[in-house]
Formats: sequence, C-alpha cells, structure tokens
Amino acid sequence: MKPSVSISRRGPSLNTSTSRHSTGITSRGCWALAVAYDEERVRRFISEILKARARLAELQALPQEEFLQDHHKIGSAKYHFIVAIEAAIDLCHHLISKNRFRAPEDYADTFRVLGEARAFSPDFIPQLIQMAKFRNRLVHLYWEVDDAELYRILRENLSDLDRFLAEVGRFLSLALEQGPSREAE
Repeated sequence: MKPSVSISRRGPSLNTSTSRHSTGITSRGCWALAVAYDEERVRRFISEILKARARLAELQALPQEEFLQDHHKIGSAKYHFIVAIEAAIDLCHHLISKNRFRAPEDYADTFRVLGEARAFSPDFIPQLIQMAKFRNRLVHLYWEVDDAELYRILRENLSDLDRFLAEVGRFLSLALEQGPSREAE
C-alpha cells in the first residue's frame, strides 16, 4: 500500500506502509517515476504539521477581539505557524535531497523545485511561496508582523496546510508512467 494523506473532519492524517520507492521500468515497459523518501522522517514532519495545525485551528475559532487582546494567543499562533511551515519546508527538503532534484536557492524556491517535479499543482505554488515568505517574516522580521494580519492569515489561509498535506500525499503515492522524454525529439 502506498502512503496517502486523507483529510476528514478531524483534519489531515497520514497512512504509510512503505518506506522507499525507486525509479525504473514498469512491467508494461513504461518508465515509472516513484518518489524516494524515508518513511520515519516523513511521518515525523507530517505529525508536526498536524499538531501545529490542530493548535492553530483552536486559535482560528476565537473571535478577533479575544485573539488580539491576548498576547499569549498571538505568540502561540506565531509559534505554531513557524512549526507547521518549517516542518513543511523540511519535508520538501527531504524529498528534494532523496530524489536528487535541483538544490533550492531559498525556502520559497523549495516549493518551486517540488513544483517542477509535479508535487504541487501549478496554481498552488504561489500560495506556498507566500507561506515560506510569511515564515521568514515571523522568524527574521517578527516586529513587522501585524497582529491583525496574523489573525487574517489564521482565518483565511490555514487550509493551505491541508492542501499541502493532500498534495504531498498524492506525490508520495504517485507512480507517473511516462514514455521516453520528448525533449530528445
């Protein structure tokens, strides 16, 4: 059984039962691209994303006034966004390394690299890039992050983590059957 991420009312969850895939020729003679990865590392990264996402969902449910008046809740949201986004980036770095994709230039480029490998839908990559930039602001320019903006992102963009998990899950279970490269033609 191949790994997959499913999303239910309880949130995303990971189901894996295989630890490594390889690239080769299928029984039908077509090239198959399978994704190499370390199952335990992938589980750990996804677990961190899920835990942080669950805590962010609790904060998301708060009325804006209650959230903005409590510096502990604001700090908690910032921390859990950092953890979730950092784990997503670490997961991407792991997949890039294991599959010998090109080295990313920065965190935002990490998502571009996996986009080139078809891990993410082209329309989702700009959102992932914004996620990486938001993480950088939280870590390096924290004094510039407005609390109202943080609440807006919490309310409007938390589902990006669900989509990230769904698309990574699809990629991990992907077996692209391809013919010879058309670039040679």
